[in-house]
Amino acid sequence: MSADVELEAWLSGLGYSLAPSRAAARTALTEAGLTRDGKQRMSEAKLPRAEEVLAAAFFLHCPSPECQAFARSSGRTPLPCEPRSACERCGGSDNARAVRDLVAICQKRGATRLVIVGGAPATRQALEELVGTTLQLRLIDGTRDRGVDQARADLAWADLTMLWGATELHHKVSNQYQDSAQGPLKKRFVHVPKRGIAQLLAAAIDHFKRQ
Repeated sequence: MSADVELEAWLSGLGYSLAPSRAAARTALTEAGLTRDGKQRMSEAKLPRAEEVLAAAFFLHCPSPECQAFARSSGRTPLPCEPRSACERCGGSDNARAVRDLVAICQKRGATRLVIVGGAPATRQALEELVGTTLQLRLIDGTRDRGVDQARADLAWADLTMLWGATELHHKVSNQYQDSAQGPLKKRFVHVPKRGIAQLLAAAIDHFKRQ
């Protein structure tokens, strides 16, 4: 005999914690014949099908205006979620949202390679994990002499080179890249005077929007 689950708790676990969103989800499940009005529990055997019905019908989003707009363009009914981590676009993370926006605009512009100079080791590692294999990254330790020739090679390789100011970035390394970013390379070079990953990627997004 198949076990069952408490339906309201299961829906809340998926992100349908807010009353209007939960009511919309229950209506969709009822119309699909998976439950009925007033029923409090659902067989575990029905859960995979129930998830498919909800995923096809709704796009859960957090309060971010960008995520709300993305949800409206998804072709599904947008519903506010709780907790924020249930947001299908950003998972509740400003950094993850920025990565998705950057990847999207890079795909439109045909850009695949980024050089980022500076940032603490842990921050560079976090950035690398967020981006994964969606873009090619060269994350340069801003405290170690790179050499002018290597700086020029990095600039020539990249679709965009970003000098990450207000982080672990020595003047000598900064100057190697700034001095080498001449001629056509200067158009693919941006100085970002802010620390956070989301702020760094927002500057990259703004750069590609202007292209």
